[in-house]
Amino acid sequence: MKRLKPQAGVTLIEILIAVSLLSLLSVGVLVAMRIALNTMDKTDAHLVRNRRVVNSQKLIENQLGGFIATQADWRPFPDRPNLIPFVQFEQQTMRFVTSYSLQDSSRGRAQIAAFHVIPGDKGMGVRLIVNEQPWTGPLQAGLMVTNVEQNPQTGVRNILFAPVLPGPESFILADRLAYCRFSFLEALPAPPFRRWRPDWVNGQFLPLGIRIEMAPLSTSAAELHVTTITVPMHLTRDTMSTYVDGN
Repeated sequence: MKRLKPQAGVTLIEILIAVSLLSLLSVGVLVAMRIALNTMDKTDAHLVRNRRVVNSQKLIENQLGGFIATQADWRPFPDRPNLIPFVQFEQQTMRFVTSYSLQDSSRGRAQIAAFHVIPGDKGMGVRLIVNEQPWTGPLQAGLMVTNVEQNPQTGVRNILFAPVLPGPESFILADRLAYCRFSFLEALPAPPFRRWRPDWVNGQFLPLGIRIEMAPLSTSAAELHVTTITVPMHLTRDTMSTYVDGN
């Protein structure tokens, strides 16, 4: 009988062991990649939120800093033009004309900026939004005035405006807030000479400054949170000869 020559090869058990080791190695690599991608997504989301907070504060400061004193041609009757200051300063709403726009920054045309505090997503907290609309003149602004009431004791006229409605064009300046409110700095003739008030009904003068108080719902130390913004009122442009009630 002829002797068989030995040949190199592997057994079935060796193949099974090799396949098992390769599978374990592949699972380990996939798990590591999954953890790395999740970490990257969380880091990106964290940076986006921080960048949004910083940019929103700059946008608010720029829009308030670009305030333009304008008038509204309010006509309760078609043949009765009534020029009144076009400015709405309330605790939850602000509306005025500004030279700074979200789209074109300070290079665009004047805009009517309407700030408003609305409930947050799923009823959690509140959010601050702003609506922008190109300003075309006193007639356009007069359409946003619903009524003018005069206080018989002080003689100050209280201007009532149409509500600011959120919509697809609304830009969210700050979200997930515990609260957000506006206050206005008033000059006093006697000590303490200045005080913050929650509304501004004196259309003959502008407040010395505007403060937006905000606090986040989350207090995590790992995130950059919104803070209170205080902006002095510097009149950059005046479309009226004097900023007073006129008829």
